[in-house]
Amino acid sequence: MISLEWVSDYIDISDQDLKELAVKITKAGVNVEKVETKHIDNLVIGEIIDCRPHPNSDHLNICIVDTKDDKRQIVCGAHNVRRGLKVIVALPGAILPGDFEIKKGKIRGEESDGMICALFELGLEEKTEENYNKGIHEMTSDAPVGEDPIKYMGLDDTLYELDVHKHRNNDCYYHIGFAYEIGSILNREVHLPKDDIKESKDKIEDHFSLEVKTPKCPFYLAKMVTGAKIKESPEFIKKRLTAAGMRPINNVVDISNYVMLEYGQPLHFFDKEKLGDKIVVRDAKEGEKITTLDDKERILSSNDIVITDGEKPVCIAGVMGGANSGIDDNTKTILIESAIFDAVSIRYTSSKLDLKSEASIRYGKGLSYEYTQKAIQRACHLLEKYADAKVLTGTVKYDHIDKTPKVVTFKPNEVNSLLGITISNDDMEVELKRLGFEYKKNKDEFAVTIPTRRLDMDPNVADIAEEIGRLYGYHNLASTLPRVPLKRGRYIGDVKYRKLVSFRLRSLGLTETKTYTLTPPKLANTFNYEDKKQIVLPNPMSKDKSVIRTSLIPSLINVYNYNKSRHVEDISIYEISKTYDASYKEESKISILMSGSYINNLSQNLKVNVDFYLIKGIVENILDYLGFKNRYSYQVEEIPNMHPGMSAKIYLDRESIGVIGRVHPKTLKDEVYVAEISLNALMRKVKPIKFKKASIYPAITKDVAFVVKQNVTAETLIKDIKKSGGRLLDEIKIFDVYTGDKIGEDEKSIAFNLTFMDPTRTLTDEEVMNQFNNIIKFVTDKNNAKIRDK
Repeated sequence: MISLEWVSDYIDISDQDLKELAVKITKAGVNVEKVETKHIDNLVIGEIIDCRPHPNSDHLNICIVDTKDDKRQIVCGAHNVRRGLKVIVALPGAILPGDFEIKKGKIRGEESDGMICALFELGLEEKTEENYNKGIHEMTSDAPVGEDPIKYMGLDDTLYELDVHKHRNNDCYYHIGFAYEIGSILNREVHLPKDDIKESKDKIEDHFSLEVKTPKCPFYLAKMVTGAKIKESPEFIKKRLTAAGMRPINNVVDISNYVMLEYGQPLHFFDKEKLGDKIVVRDAKEGEKITTLDDKERILSSNDIVITDGEKPVCIAGVMGGANSGIDDNTKTILIESAIFDAVSIRYTSSKLDLKSEASIRYGKGLSYEYTQKAIQRACHLLEKYADAKVLTGTVKYDHIDKTPKVVTFKPNEVNSLLGITISNDDMEVELKRLGFEYKKNKDEFAVTIPTRRLDMDPNVADIAEEIGRLYGYHNLASTLPRVPLKRGRYIGDVKYRKLVSFRLRSLGLTETKTYTLTPPKLANTFNYEDKKQIVLPNPMSKDKSVIRTSLIPSLINVYNYNKSRHVEDISIYEISKTYDASYKEESKISILMSGSYINNLSQNLKVNVDFYLIKGIVENILDYLGFKNRYSYQVEEIPNMHPGMSAKIYLDRESIGVIGRVHPKTLKDEVYVAEISLNALMRKVKPIKFKKASIYPAITKDVAFVVKQNVTAETLIKDIKKSGGRLLDEIKIFDVYTGDKIGEDEKSIAFNLTFMDPTRTLTDEEVMNQFNNIIKFVTDKNNAKIRDK
């Protein structure tokens, strides 16, 4: 809460409508959430010149009240109403708290033209039994009749409740800082309060020494006063603290809080007799204890900062003082601390100890070293004036703070470019002067020094542009379409490949799943075909989510089991997600699981079951789609948790990129096929796709089946067919694989469909047969194969 009566000490706002001023401040970027005022129209000080009992009541009185402009008859039931008393009168038209409007009327048959008020009826006191029993408020005998009673009592303050953006620093959390904000809006000067003192001949260095042993305290000032008298604070200090939501205690404690609300710098007052002759600022020891001013024992950690007397803590720096050094009614000698502590450390300590206060909030936002000095000087001035204290000569100082000025050099067109409008150089100078920012101008270039009080601003053009823009007026920003170069929107990186692969797999009839990255240890240890070490969480939420997976296959098997238990027989699913190993290496993977029927059309009696070749076809479809045709191959290998006779590694450009196969019956008794490919491995260059014109000449096809040993692969035969087929061989397709009683037990038959074509002419049967016979001879000789004729 900001008191406008208090702010008026530093800047002249006597000619301002405070509600309209709140609107101006909000438009300039600091949101005034609420305007509170104690002023009530149609209130006057009146004098009761006659008071007699009401003829129709045993507790009411009829009063004749002089309000200067006229004399009014008012019926009043207060027990303390009497002739000669000066009171607060609410005239007809006055609206009291609770939207209670005063109207002229009759009470028990007698006319009543107004209301004589108690303070709680005006919202100036709480409505307690004690305040109710006090009756109407009795003004002092010298109160001027006809004047505004709230103004006469000094209670006509207007308060602003601010909703300050988190990026705005301390400058709007104290009254002088807010005065500068008003000054920039109204283009008026701010005058700082008096802080002159008369120092005694006695020197503080003769009574006190300082040692700082932590880098978390870059700036520490201490001054000392003697002969202080603890008593009630002056009325203006009590009223201002109350308006700000603080309870007045005594003049010394109240001055500490008053200066904090004035300059934004928290102070701490030590009883010098309790403290001793030395202060050591250091990091707390782990488990160190201190009893704070609220009589609670606090256990500290090494992240906290403490003020000590050289041995024991006497204060938790920036948060709360210790009970062993606090001010009491017998305090005479006071040591004043004004310091800057590490903001992050103060926030951590305040949160950990649950000790959030006005002081810790300000320390946690950062402080201006200039105001750290001014605040301690101001406190000495007030103690000298209102506590009869004598200030010792000198200041004990520890100063390791960076005082490098924040200077921004920019050209006006840079600001205009950021704001999207054109502000002249002269107007920029006006706005910088209003802000109170010192600047130098060299031709078409400004060099601006940001004041230390504006800790929220960094030395860059964007922050300067924002300040100039908000004062120049956001309403002056022209609504225009942005001028930006247009470019085609597209996905890039792994997002691009995820989208491509996911779209393709969905078009092939698979369903996408999303599963947890965290898995149970037992599940995580399956399908670890890359022998990767896994990250185990030190404090997992639960054991079944304690390991970061290196493969997606176990997660898909979980999904399979879930659906299978709910009688879903045909399952074709995939997942594309990231995996992580113990070295925190990130890798995206594509994982596929298929089981049951791939196609099941009852109306046409068409059913295609999932097998190794089907899932292999899905994988090849993806690789071909991405442009890797003829660049991938398979190598039969035994893979953990896969069937040893139906598993292989997938290679791209002779680099292993994944696995494919049937899940081992011991792992899963059902016939389930899985494949997993590294998406990262697919993010490589491919040759541009070449299109060729369809031949206008007919092709000739020939079928042949080779009977070979079981250990001879189809891939080997295809390579040999290509090698011997020459330029006329256009396409090779496998259309049948047979094992059975018509061939040997250790043999298999693989049937191929061969297409021959020449794009420039029509082939003859003779030349096709010559090439076809060459293929048969080469393949049979090399692989000890024979032609299957039945």
